[in-house]
Amino acid sequence: MKKFLSLFTLTVLTTLSFSFELNAQKVAPPALKFGDPLPANAFIELAKVINPAVVNISTTTAPKAMQRRGGGGPGRDPFFDMLEEFYGLRMNPGQQMPQQALGTGFIIREDGLIVTNNHVIAGADVINVQLSEKGDKIYEAKLIGSDDRTDIALIKIVADVKLPVAQMGSSKELQVGEWVAAFGNPFGQGHTMTKGIVSAIGREIGEINKFPLIQTDTPINPGNSGGPLVNLKGFVIGVNSAIDARAQGIGFAIPIDEVKEIIPQLEKDGRIKKGYLGVGLDNLNPQSAQYLGLKDSKGALVVNVERNTPASKAGIRPYDVITEFNSRKIEDQGSLINAVADAPIGKTVPAKLIREGKPVTVEVLIAERPQDPRLSAPAQNKKYFGQKAPFDLGFVVTDVNSDIAKNFSLEKSTDSVVVIEVSGRSPAGIAGIRPGDVILDVNKKEVKNTKDLLKNIKKGVNTFRIKRGAGVAIITIEA
Repeated sequence: MKKFLSLFTLTVLTTLSFSFELNAQKVAPPALKFGDPLPANAFIELAKVINPAVVNISTTTAPKAMQRRGGGGPGRDPFFDMLEEFYGLRMNPGQQMPQQALGTGFIIREDGLIVTNNHVIAGADVINVQLSEKGDKIYEAKLIGSDDRTDIALIKIVADVKLPVAQMGSSKELQVGEWVAAFGNPFGQGHTMTKGIVSAIGREIGEINKFPLIQTDTPINPGNSGGPLVNLKGFVIGVNSAIDARAQGIGFAIPIDEVKEIIPQLEKDGRIKKGYLGVGLDNLNPQSAQYLGLKDSKGALVVNVERNTPASKAGIRPYDVITEFNSRKIEDQGSLINAVADAPIGKTVPAKLIREGKPVTVEVLIAERPQDPRLSAPAQNKKYFGQKAPFDLGFVVTDVNSDIAKNFSLEKSTDSVVVIEVSGRSPAGIAGIRPGDVILDVNKKEVKNTKDLLKNIKKGVNTFRIKRGAGVAIITIEA
């Protein structure tokens, strides 16, 4: 009688034959016949193999104002809207105590390299790792690399013991209906395993991830984020990343094949290199589309072009509407940002745009995106005298000098105009003009000083291109 062995080992994992016989000759076992039962201990053996490689991650962040992605005032990053359920303790922008979060990771190399989600460790000052729920020792981890767009991070610990490893499989052949199990530390309760099936594959949710995601009905709770999604062969086939907070049994995991592709770059460079264009963007709305003479609101509106960037060298201008980039259709600024990020660095790609109602194609040499600068908010605590905009638009402007530039955290320039006051219920206030906004042009007429601005404002509808922090926007005000 053949000797039955455990289905799983950390070095040799067999194809599931539902007899758990180790096939040393690597011959494919007979296919399971319809009606054959699952072995009673399948998930028991799975837990024994995977749990030792799963780690609890806890982070601490010193008090500081959280900034919305893309700038703006205090507030949580909208990226967390769908991921918020994964935090054991959510960050509170107004809280002035050290903020903590809980998550999960899994060891992929014996030297202590761990995979988790970027949103588990994002902004953390301290990352602690616990190998087991009953373990007394806490290891402080080093951040090796992270990427917000793929939501993957690598951390590393130096342990005084030989570490168990979770084997990464392939998500390429994953099938809907396949049994899977999720491992993690829900609500900090310690190592926990839940089971379910693959509900769907290739879920494209561009708002939260670059890659199409695996959908599963496996129960996932706050604290599971970054943990492994494992098939019945004992291989990791995904990284638990998000849940739909509106529903039950809708969770998402990042396919492991995509994770394996970016791990070497994260480990080498600490980040994923992304393409760079060098423009400020805005979405079109019916009003701005009509102003630009467009038939619909599809495309990304260029509101600013930085000097000496791929965009400026390619001849892209403010008020251009980009409709296609590197052979990808552009619906809005988000799809353009993704298309540029994915573009090959150092290669020239085509960009189709509409300029003054006519189609134009330019060639763009893609550069690597530089690190985003940290911008401080304007102080706005001094009173300045300026000139009121005509037609009761409701804002006051003045020419920029060194004192104003310092107070509003502006670039030092004598050829610009800044808004210093806005009446809250005025047309300008309702449209979104703020103190500290630098007016670049009005009705497509360049503004270098207050005189330029005032002479080009007309009664009725006026369109302003303004610079705010690192961004540029187009705002229409109707008197």
